[in-house]
Amino acid sequence: MKQVHVEQIQKVIEAVKGKDIENIFFVACGGSMAALSFGDYFVTKDTDMPSFVYTSNEFIHRAPKALGEKSLVILKSHTGTTPETVGAATYARSKSALTVAISMDVESPLCQEAEFTVHYNYKDGSDAIDCEIGIYYTLLFKLLNLITGEEKYLRGVDQLSKLGELIERNQAKHKDVADAFGKKNKREKIIYTMASGAYIHHAYSFTSCLLMEMLWVNSNAIHSGEYFHGPFEITDYDVPFLMVVGEGPSTPLDQRALDFVTKYSENVEVVNVKEFDYTGVDEDLKEYFGPALAGPVLRLYADGLAEHTGHPLSVRRYMWKMEY
Repeated sequence: MKQVHVEQIQKVIEAVKGKDIENIFFVACGGSMAALSFGDYFVTKDTDMPSFVYTSNEFIHRAPKALGEKSLVILKSHTGTTPETVGAATYARSKSALTVAISMDVESPLCQEAEFTVHYNYKDGSDAIDCEIGIYYTLLFKLLNLITGEEKYLRGVDQLSKLGELIERNQAKHKDVADAFGKKNKREKIIYTMASGAYIHHAYSFTSCLLMEMLWVNSNAIHSGEYFHGPFEITDYDVPFLMVVGEGPSTPLDQRALDFVTKYSENVEVVNVKEFDYTGVDEDLKEYFGPALAGPVLRLYADGLAEHTGHPLSVRRYMWKMEY
């Protein structure tokens, strides 16, 4: 990891040590919110620290009473220009919270507004450890170590050096099946996604940011644990599902949903995180690395749809084209 990133993350850790933090807020929009949500998942799973996820504008308007000088607010925007997230940083600072911006642009409005910045490199040939996933996971592992004192998170930081290689291996493993998924589903008007645990955030991001935003395919992210409480009634032989079977305590929820959906639908695509290549990752860290690998793998399925529909992922109807 580049020294500048090491120093940025260490400044955040030292600030947290000096603030007697009592709760954490993860605040962003869209795919950035989904990415931050992995932090909330592991903080609430592994610690007794209260943690919350907010979409930026609701964070401002709901004005949570728990927000104050003993709060850590982590905000993320890829470009650092998302107005709602910049506004959320302003609001958090007005409540004396410790604010940390995660972005690719240190000169962006968000990074200028937040007290601390954790910058990541983007499309500059950097190793994965210096890019979005590696930077965020390094910060997350160090925060978890600070809160719990458990050494496994420091092993996690060390093993992030293997992240780039693991992403490449797992993408290579799924490239052909993702392309076949795109070819098979190129004329589908609706594709449901399903997951649970940490991976429900991937289902949300794939649904909202890739299928709906980028590909204009109708979709809904279904939590595996909620599938039997309404959504399973839409299941039929020709209804397409993309299902993530996760690595972690929620796997039984996924398996139960998978057993049913494959019985009644003939178009179920499964991404089984347990079958990922985890070479060099300790057994007790696989559930943390699974979400870091699932995002790049799932992106291939969107690429497959884009290739076979002739609809580039860069095309937008409204976003960035008009006032909204």
